[in-house]
Amino acid sequence: MIESPAPAPEVEAISLLATPDVTVRDIRCRGNCRHRSPEECATATEIVFPYRGVYARHLGRDQAIAEANQVVFFNAGEGYSISHPVAGGDACLSLAINETLLHELAPRALLHDHDLIGFRHHRLRIDPRTQALVALLRHRLQRRSTQALEAESLTLELVQQALGPRTTHIAGASIGRQRLADRAKLVLASDLARRWTLAEIAAEVGGSPVYLTQVFQQVEGVPLYRYQMRLRLARALDLLPECEDLTMLGLDLGFSSHSHFSAAFRDAYGRSPSDFRRAALSHSIR
Repeated sequence: MIESPAPAPEVEAISLLATPDVTVRDIRCRGNCRHRSPEECATATEIVFPYRGVYARHLGRDQAIAEANQVVFFNAGEGYSISHPVAGGDACLSLAINETLLHELAPRALLHDHDLIGFRHHRLRIDPRTQALVALLRHRLQRRSTQALEAESLTLELVQQALGPRTTHIAGASIGRQRLADRAKLVLASDLARRWTLAEIAAEVGGSPVYLTQVFQQVEGVPLYRYQMRLRLARALDLLPECEDLTMLGLDLGFSSHSHFSAAFRDAYGRSPSDFRRAALSHSIR
């Protein structure tokens, strides 16, 4: 009798780097649980960078929409649950940093005063440079083409960059306005290539176009259209090392032409898509 293969696990955690000071894991979830999962408890404080897909992280009545424009904080001993309001699952780069180093790297205003080190906020919006650092670190570690010292250095640089006051944004609005912005994020994440109109997004989330643009700007600190652009470009960062047809990649992500894609990529990350691809595949992170 031929036995059927075991089903793939719902969540897979792949160790990419483990030293006394730094642990880096690639965590991938199939996203079959569309509703809130049973409550889990984080065993360690981790800094999590979603780079593919989207999920919602629930802490009591609060929630954070985790996607490639965000860094999400999991605090040791903190209960949470996960849901996947958009199909397709997700993937994240998860960092655990030695507590002493994390105290040095993190601004005091971001940390709470509990005995266990942890963050006051559930998430922060990150800038494009931080997105690019996440992608470079992950691609190099996955290919095992960088040594531990170099990888540790870049990991600490990434944490410092992600938590820096000039590169992060803390949501500053009422819960109701944050939920409206969250619904808009889920609409954008449901179809990255679609050329949404403002009226279409407003109809999906249940608000007027003017009110939606005002609320989104207040919550996220960037216009809605730019937020969508960064989601598309973050997906390009994920796919570029495996993609040789850059024109088709740009078109698949909703850009009107290769020149449009290349110009937007260069504007966000300071280099062309082909330059980033070469850097991700090279034998040095720099």
